[in-house]
Amino acid sequence: MPAPSFSSPDWWRQAAVYQIYPRSFADANGDGIGDLAGITSRVPYLTSLGIDAVWLCPFYPSHLADGGYDVDDYQNVDPRIGTLEDFDHMVRGLHEAHIKLIIDIVPNHCSNYHEWFQEAIESGPGSPARERFHFRDAVGPNPPNTWGALFGGPTWTRVTEPDGTLGQWYFHTCSPEQPDWNWDHPDVQRYFLETLRFWSDRGVDGFRVDMAHGCAKNLDPAYDVLLDINDITSLCVDGQHPTHDRDEIHAVYRQWRQLFNEYDPPRMAVAEAWVPPHRAALYASKEELGQSFNFELLQANFDARQFREIIDKNVSEAARAGSSTTWVFSNHDVVRHTTRYGLPDHENDGHPWLLRGGSYAEVDLTSGTRRAIAATLLMLALPGSAYLYQGEELALPEVGDLPDSVRQDPAFFRDRENTIGRDGCRVPLPWSASGRSFGFGEGDGWLPQPDWFAVYSVETQEGAGDSYLNFYRRALALRRKLQGAEELTWHDSPENTLHFSRPGGWHCFTNFGKENVPLPAGQVIIGAQSGIDGELPGEATVWLRL
Repeated sequence: MPAPSFSSPDWWRQAAVYQIYPRSFADANGDGIGDLAGITSRVPYLTSLGIDAVWLCPFYPSHLADGGYDVDDYQNVDPRIGTLEDFDHMVRGLHEAHIKLIIDIVPNHCSNYHEWFQEAIESGPGSPARERFHFRDAVGPNPPNTWGALFGGPTWTRVTEPDGTLGQWYFHTCSPEQPDWNWDHPDVQRYFLETLRFWSDRGVDGFRVDMAHGCAKNLDPAYDVLLDINDITSLCVDGQHPTHDRDEIHAVYRQWRQLFNEYDPPRMAVAEAWVPPHRAALYASKEELGQSFNFELLQANFDARQFREIIDKNVSEAARAGSSTTWVFSNHDVVRHTTRYGLPDHENDGHPWLLRGGSYAEVDLTSGTRRAIAATLLMLALPGSAYLYQGEELALPEVGDLPDSVRQDPAFFRDRENTIGRDGCRVPLPWSASGRSFGFGEGDGWLPQPDWFAVYSVETQEGAGDSYLNFYRRALALRRKLQGAEELTWHDSPENTLHFSRPGGWHCFTNFGKENVPLPAGQVIIGAQSGIDGELPGEATVWLRL
């Protein structure tokens, strides 16, 4: 079965999607911040990777309290990143290369500088402007409840009223700079429909819906729970949690689907929903967003049993929803998986965003990189969409030793006892082996790059036939050629290994252990290590024809 055509309505079902964090990808104007013109200039590189789509993290005007996820204006471009004309030029460049564009939409919260929130502050208690958010009166001198925010601290912040007195409190799931929208309000619903249409009309092919599970709220009952991002999936089980995965949000996404289906081909969407698979299937149904992120492999140890259970469960749930599943190991919120897989087993505990400073010194990067490449080759053999994070094709490790003085992630400043934050996976990419920012731009990047980035640079890897970059290129090209029906068949294999086949007669075999294991007799299509003959080394994957 050939890969779906560029104009197919099903192009996304088994797409290879490359995530770009725009501030860290390529800087065209030399100001130290990645921009849209930089992305456009690198379209030939994206084409050479063999990807089907780009997922672009927020590029909207923002005060960067949370790396762009605090949006000041949903229908414009941050002037530090470009203009609407730059955006249109980028879309044309991607489409001419037959690369689709998915953009982030952030519906749970906005920035405290958004004009509607500023209006709410200036209008005072009881005003219609405040009804677009979640304002509540104080309980004596205290906030309405004692819930904890995802970035540390309380979920409520008190405002100073126009007359100068201390007044109401507003709710924010993340940080005080990110007030949550009230999705019961028709103004909010209309505003986001207008925004989705604004970008769809400019050629956007799909939307990654940030915190899709968080939008609906019931803040009135006196629930006494601690909102903890590390425990979200156990909290979201029945659709009745006060702030996460509530059933009423699905009416909103059904409205969105009606809008998406007005386009040809229909716009796709993928939910960032940290919920159990049976709940994710609701977001992924064809009546709603169509696809939902599966983060379970990202949270798993490098373990054959865990991988098998997760793959079976998520392929099954996606089929039940009429969707395709997604696979991801790294993104802008978590420790890069080359580093994560190199942590001691007791440290890699299912919380991939919580790399602590002391843990970084314990990383076995040689083993971590082998495991990361093996896991990625297994993932690329699975049915469904593969989401890749910029720089993972270079096998970039986490930059775990950034000085505190340069860090910008609010998660670090609000919870530094538990995490060194997400800045380490957002360091600007190395394009060349030399220069002040390794080819990212003319000057220094917004986060400092370590000297060892030279070894991982695109320039260094371009000329090495056995480099990580060229391995990714070969694997993605083969994936596009071999990808068939969204099915797999498991085969018996030795302990600590997995073996499955795909329609068309090709097989994937992964050795999760450290010792060599015998391979079935057959022709090697591609391997995570070279020189594979009869036996598969430890921490490696191979594709075969038997």
